[in-house]
Amino acid sequence: MAMSEMPLLQHLLELRSRLLRALMAVGLMLLVTAFFAKDLYHHLALPLISHLPKGASMIATDVASPFFAPFKLALVLAFFAAMPAILYQIWAFVAPGLYQHERRLVAPLLAVSSLLFYGGIAFAYFVVFPVIFAFFTSVAPEGVTIATDISSYLDFVLKLFFAFGLAFEIPIFVLLLCYTGVTDIQSLSAKRPYIVVIAFTLGMLLTPPDVISQTLLAVPMWLLFESGLLMARLVGLKPKDEEPS
Repeated sequence: MAMSEMPLLQHLLELRSRLLRALMAVGLMLLVTAFFAKDLYHHLALPLISHLPKGASMIATDVASPFFAPFKLALVLAFFAAMPAILYQIWAFVAPGLYQHERRLVAPLLAVSSLLFYGGIAFAYFVVFPVIFAFFTSVAPEGVTIATDISSYLDFVLKLFFAFGLAFEIPIFVLLLCYTGVTDIQSLSAKRPYIVVIAFTLGMLLTPPDVISQTLLAVPMWLLFESGLLMARLVGLKPKDEEPS
């Protein structure tokens, strides 16, 4: 039975089933990440710890922080790790209502979007964090002891993870804009100079005020935009003036 022909109650039951399966996937991942929560937090903190002055350390200003900060990290990592299963449940729910050519496009997009999101997180951890934490610790006024709270650090890092993870979704966003007809490849290509300016402006606003960290965000955003245009061409989305009338 096609999804469009299913009664509302059956839609809701199917949605509930998919949500429960997604939550079960997160729960199973949480059992693993929670067991290694302290080790995971230690590795997450390494980019900052490696740049702290000799004798300095991170601190916990709240009584429950030593427990809740690692557990919060474990929960977020469980969600990240379960992302393929979550996206599959989304795909399984919407697939019956899609045309055949849409199914061929959506399935690879879900897989690629997961890889891009993970790539954004890895880029932030291995490339961006060492640069910005080296900068932050180097500009501390004389006589100021750097002692970062573990909860504040976790919140800061998770925000950057989400920011870079979403930034790496730019190719998917560009492809969808072209596929849905909101714009086309030719129009976006003509706006390339504006995209470059926007990328460097965001790099200036979202990173410390030094050229290196600004470039580390701006250049990948621009390259991801170009990747989106390339993906649109590869899937056969032509500029409007090349489409048959």
